[in-house]
Amino acid sequence: MKSDIIIPTVENVFIAIVQEWSDDFMEKVWFAHLVNDSDYDLEGVMIVSKAFGTIDGEMKKTSLLRHAYVEVPAVSVVKIEMIEKSVLALNNEFMLTFFMDGKLYDRKYIFKANSINEKSVEEVPILFVDGVIER
Repeated sequence: MKSDIIIPTVENVFIAIVQEWSDDFMEKVWFAHLVNDSDYDLEGVMIVSKAFGTIDGEMKKTSLLRHAYVEVPAVSVVKIEMIEKSVLALNNEFMLTFFMDGKLYDRKYIFKANSINEKSVEEVPILFVDGVIER
């Protein structure tokens, strides 16, 4: 029975964290983006994010943030949320669920504690700016 269940793998869809200038904060801040580098539209997209981990020996976690998008077109990027400086020291998790070509896909992306920094950047496809990518 279990061998009959086909779980499709997510390909060419990933989360990128990019640093951008914010006029509100008058400094560079990190923003999470959903990158659809596939040839298919993503439909019924749901992203649930949270941060968790230990700081100074004390367990910390943030509240869940939920984001929904009716459609994310092929070869496009959607800005998800700003990541506050204090949560960069925590594990940042993004749970992505969507439909593509009539099939349900889901994937968990985890940015390990302190992995979101200027030393870990690479060029983000489609955006063509430097960012931290979790594939």
